[in-house]
Amino acid sequence: MTTILVTGGTGTLGRPVTERLRADGHDVRVLSRHSEPYAADLRKGGPALDAALAGVETVVHCAGSPNGGDEKAAGLLIPAARRAGVGHLVYISIVGVDRVPLPYYRAKLAVERRIEESGLGCTVLRATQFHDLMATFLSKLTAPPLALLPAGLADQPVEVAEVADRLSELALASPAGHVPDLGAPEIRSVPSLARAYLDATGGHRRLLEVPLFGRTYGAFRAGGHLAPEQAVGKGTFEEYLARRFG
Repeated sequence: MTTILVTGGTGTLGRPVTERLRADGHDVRVLSRHSEPYAADLRKGGPALDAALAGVETVVHCAGSPNGGDEKAAGLLIPAARRAGVGHLVYISIVGVDRVPLPYYRAKLAVERRIEESGLGCTVLRATQFHDLMATFLSKLTAPPLALLPAGLADQPVEVAEVADRLSELALASPAGHVPDLGAPEIRSVPSLARAYLDATGGHRRLLEVPLFGRTYGAFRAGGHLAPEQAVGKGTFEEYLARRFG
């Protein structure tokens, strides 16, 4: 039995990762700001973080926020993991962090580099965006009365359960550095995803594509966030929508 700490273990990805590892019989600690007995703020560190890491062999780092703070959190987690003698740090990142100049992506890339240079055994998995995030994105874009969509964009939303399965598998293996990306089985235009979302939710909107500008938009249009050669996932967006809204 391995003792594993999952940061962000109450979140969209951290929760199923925790469930899978516990189902396999491992001692899994959940770290979040409000999850006792291992409540700790990764952006503050301190004795609570050290206590959560005591005796831990593997850390699965799922915690993250598009609102900032990821680099600071990594800067505290890594030395604390070294002090605790952690042998394996597994990190979930995003496909395209090295190609799309979005601030959140840049922060994720910086965390990748910190981990790689930490001296800890590490594994880094990049995945495409989750179905949940795409549904949230589309709920805002298709709000009445008109659905305004960024022109010329495609996406490859992946099933979070499949990412959790892969991350759990990696956590139980030896450190492997950067492993192949995990992408969904389909690359879809944003209008086709929007139509699927509206069909599932009973919405009726006229879809209008609007061109945007800037380096970040250009990188997304060029497919910098896609993984066509790693379309290894199986769950489709329609299957996710049927479970959520059916």
